Amino acid sequence: MTTVARENGTVLDLKFDANGLITAVAVDADNGEVLMVAFMNREALERTLQTRKATYWSRSRSKFWVKGEESGHVQEVQDILIDCDQDCVLLKVRQKGVACHTGRRSCFYRSVLAMSGPESLKIIAEPLVDTKAVYASKK
Repeated sequence: MTTVARENGTVLDLKFDANGLITAVAVDADNGEVLMVAFMNREALERTLQTRKATYWSRSRSKFWVKGEESGHVQEVQDILIDCDQDCVLLKVRQKGVACHTGRRSCFYRSVLAMSGPESLKIIAEPLVDTKAVYASKK
């Protein structure tokens, strides 16, 4: 497919990386808050389309994971958008509970103040749930 066709056409022609993955950004469907970034392979995207529950590919565990399958903090997918060159997907979701495994609403809870040093990051959001309680109850 030509670049012009990929960027302006209506044919889905995703550009996966060498590992067969594509970046997936989850945002709140109502307010646009960025909740998290993960990865999908073709099958994860297909599962997400079929179930409307965000399904990702875990690079560290080499397996599929449905967001919230252990914690109960699922992402109900409202819409899926593709960027201009089809190498990133944006999931508009309704987040049940928190998105971050640290117990925060978003994985983006720190602001960069400097490139290095003991105070290079500033925490801008505190945990909303006790992750030990959430994950302990699922084992």
